[in-house]
Amino acid sequence: MSVLSLLQGLPNMRNPLDKSSFAQAVSRRAFMQQSAYGLGGLALGALMGRTAEAAPSVGDAGGRGVILKPHYPIRARRIIHLCMAGGPSQFESLDPKPMLKKMDGQPFPESLTKGQQLAQLQGAQLKARGPFCEFKKWGKSGQEISELFPQIGGIADEICIIRSMVTEQINHDPAQAFMNSGSILKGRPSMGSWLLYGLGAETQDLPGFIVMVSQGKGGGAQPVSARQWSSGFLPGKFQGVQFQTRGDAVHYVGNPEGVCQSVQRLVVEEIQRQNGLLAEERVDPEIQTRMAQYELAFRMQTSIPELTDLSKEPKHVLDLYGVQTPGDGSFASNCLLARRLAERGSRFIQLYHRAWDHHGSIEQNMPIAARETDRASAALILDLKQRGLLEDTLVIWGGEFGRTPMGQGTGRDHHINSFSLWLAGGGIKGGITYGATDEFGYKSVENVVTMHDLHATMLALCGIDHSRFSIKFQGLDARLTGVEPANVVRDILA
Repeated sequence: MSVLSLLQGLPNMRNPLDKSSFAQAVSRRAFMQQSAYGLGGLALGALMGRTAEAAPSVGDAGGRGVILKPHYPIRARRIIHLCMAGGPSQFESLDPKPMLKKMDGQPFPESLTKGQQLAQLQGAQLKARGPFCEFKKWGKSGQEISELFPQIGGIADEICIIRSMVTEQINHDPAQAFMNSGSILKGRPSMGSWLLYGLGAETQDLPGFIVMVSQGKGGGAQPVSARQWSSGFLPGKFQGVQFQTRGDAVHYVGNPEGVCQSVQRLVVEEIQRQNGLLAEERVDPEIQTRMAQYELAFRMQTSIPELTDLSKEPKHVLDLYGVQTPGDGSFASNCLLARRLAERGSRFIQLYHRAWDHHGSIEQNMPIAARETDRASAALILDLKQRGLLEDTLVIWGGEFGRTPMGQGTGRDHHINSFSLWLAGGGIKGGITYGATDEFGYKSVENVVTMHDLHATMLALCGIDHSRFSIKFQGLDARLTGVEPANVVRDILA
C-alpha cells in the first residue's frame, strides 16, 4: 500500500518488533516492579528539581511540544534557514574591506596568521586577496552590501547583518554539523529537531521540520549529509523530512491504481491498532513515533499535492521569486515552497543551496551563485511581509563558515575566525549592522557572535530560554547550546 511506502520519505524509524532496535523491551508492569527506584525514585527526581518543561517526552502527536509554558514572549513562530552551503565569501557579500583591496597581491601580515588554523593554506605563501566587486550603501539605513546582491540590497532596511560570526570547525561536514546541532559528535539533534521537540508542530497535515536542497550551476557544490537534519537522541518524529525538489516532493505520495482513500484509511487504522497494543506492553518512544508517522503519511497524501501545486500562484509572484519553471528544483522554487510551508504551519524550514565552495575561479563562479539566490532570498522577505508573516517568521541567511582574506590560487579557502550572515523578521531589528572584523577581515574583533550565541538568540525569539531547555542524555543535561556559556544577542532584537 502506498501509505507504507510513503513512510520511506519520512524520518527513519526503528522497527518496534525488532529486538535489536532497542536495548531491551520492557513491559510497563515489569518496569515498575524491577526499577531500583520505582515511584519513590520518580518523586525524588521531582524534589531534586527536574521539570516537565523539557522532559524526555515525545510530546503530542498532534502538535504540543514539551515546553507547555514559554519562558519568554514568542516573537518567532517559525524559522526559515537559507543555508548557503559551502561558505560564501564575506568579502564579496556582506563585509567590505577597503584595506584588503588596497593590499591585493601583497604578503599578508604574519602577525595575524602565525600559529593559526588556516585549512589548506597552512605553510603556504600567504598573499592578500582583495574583493573583486564593489560595495554600495543601500536603503535608508545605508547598509553596505555587495553589488553582486542588488535584490538583498533592496531589503537592507529589513535585515540585520552580523559581520562578527565565528565558528569552531574548518571543514564542511563538521562545520555544518556544528552549525546545525552545536556539536560535531554524531547522534546529536539538529536545531530544527530541538525546536520541534520544544514547541511542537502547528500542522497535522505536513511535517513540522522540512528540508530542501538545490544545486548551483557554477560549481562549488559540496555534498550535504542527511545527518544535518537528524533528530539524534530525540524521538524520530522530530527528524527533518527531506522533500525532493523535482517530481513528487515525497516518494509514493499517490495511491496505487485500484486503491482508494477509504481502503488506505482502513489499513492505517489496523496498523495503528496493532502498534497501540504493542505500546501497552513495551516502553519505547519509537512506537509512538511510528504511530504518529503513519497518521501523518496518510494525511500527506492529500496535503503534499496541494502544497506543491504552484499553478495557482499568480505570475507576478513567480516573477518576484524569479521562478522560471515551477517545481524545477531551483533555489527560487524552493523559496516559494518555503513561504507556502510557512503559511501552512511548518515550524522549521531549511533550504540548502550547494554552490559556495569557491577555492578557485571565484570571480567567475560566485556571481553565478549570487544570481541564483539573490532575487529569491529578497522575494521571500517581501512576500512574507506583505502577507503579514514576516513579523513572526525568523529568516536566517548564511553559510557554515566564511572565506579567507588570503588568496588560494584564483579563490579563497575556508575561514572560521570571521564570517557574515543576515537575519530578518521574527523579532529582529532591521536596518542595522552588528559586530565588526579587523581592517583585513581576518578576525572578528567587535561584538563577537558564536554559533552557540546564534542558537541561544534563535531559541529566545521562539520563547525558549536555552539554559532551561535540556534533556538527559548519557547522564548529562544535553542542550543545543552546549555546556559553554552562550548569550542571547539582545542588541539585534527589536
